Amino acid sequence: MTAATPSEKLTVYAAGLVQGITLVTFPAASTIFTSSAWYGLSASQYGIMFVPQVIAAIVASLGGARLATRMGWKRVYLAGLTANLASMGLLIVSRFLAGDQGAAYPLLLGATACLGLGFGLTVPAVNTFTAEFHPGAVDRSVLVLNALLGLGTALAPVFVAIFVGIGAWVGLPVLAAALIAALLVVSLRLPLRAAQAGQAGQAGHAGQRSGVPPAFWVFAAFAVLYGFCETMNGNWSQLDLTALHVSATTASLTLTVFWMMVTAGRVGFAVLQRWLPSRLAYHVLPFVLAGAFVFIALLPRDPASSGVIAFGLAGLGCSALLPLTISFGQERLTSMSAAVAGGVIACYQFGYGLAAFGVGPLRSAGVTLPEIYAASAAVAVVLGALSLALPRARARGRHSPAALHPRPAGHLK
Repeated sequence: MTAATPSEKLTVYAAGLVQGITLVTFPAASTIFTSSAWYGLSASQYGIMFVPQVIAAIVASLGGARLATRMGWKRVYLAGLTANLASMGLLIVSRFLAGDQGAAYPLLLGATACLGLGFGLTVPAVNTFTAEFHPGAVDRSVLVLNALLGLGTALAPVFVAIFVGIGAWVGLPVLAAALIAALLVVSLRLPLRAAQAGQAGQAGHAGQRSGVPPAFWVFAAFAVLYGFCETMNGNWSQLDLTALHVSATTASLTLTVFWMMVTAGRVGFAVLQRWLPSRLAYHVLPFVLAGAFVFIALLPRDPASSGVIAFGLAGLGCSALLPLTISFGQERLTSMSAAVAGGVIACYQFGYGLAAFGVGPLRSAGVTLPEIYAASAAVAVVLGALSLALPRARARGRHSPAALHPRPAGHLK
């Protein structure tokens, strides 16, 4: 295999950015979906809207490595982009039926299902490409990719605020669709080869013979709890803030601050990796997140700048945890390294689902969002306890990134 070209590397990073914008399109428009002037969804309906997304994402993430052995990671990646494009198309169509909930809601469910499929196929693929294209710096390259994904998630609420301000919120899915279509055109012309795609079959057979390593379930539990914590901020922050009499525009910008801090943290830890070991960040960040949840739970009415600070702190707490879980897992679980990204993403999506649609029934039962955020602090503490086990597991069987992602033949140093 020849070395990856700059165009391939740039395209994969761009895919992370666009996937981030697409992924947060629905949570960023939460006030549109629950507004009586538009879709008029209840809290439970809004939460249930994400069920198809979670199911599809889990199935796609778990099946991605197996699909890659048959058709290659490039086709898996292209299929993911196509599903994302379909999701935005259905959301755009639903806008014209917003006054008829019976017609619009099935379209929204279909849109989130396509989004889950797209996310579940695209994210493991681009993580695999990134690790393959940067064999000597896997942790750093995966952090950068996920920082760009985080940047996309930060941009989505900004775009919603802008488009809502001009009376055309549907501009966000239109923009996302245009970006995905451009990515598809560019990607079709690139080789986008990954040696791991060819090795995935061997890893899969080895996994069938020896079973899933016990250490994977620690990574899996960590990803589930992380998905819950991230989604409590990403999906419910705007509704929490508007209940505290914050304007919809300010709530959207606060969500942007959350995702910007997620992005800044990922970039910062990638830059500082030489001086600040990844495992130290992995130990500390869950406890930063726990403190942020306590802060959010105690926000007063009309919190002004304190809400921005609280969710910004939560973004920093979340920042490096998911990409480091993926890279640690790929380095530790060598017998199934090709399937680690998909497995971690699937577990992350399960946690996403617990928060996305589990909070709705709790709210309908009279539990307030501040109370749920207070309970989330305990979840973050458990996350911190698990973080103490994962790097130790990695250290006992540590392999260099170059050994796990060998430098392709012809790759120039």
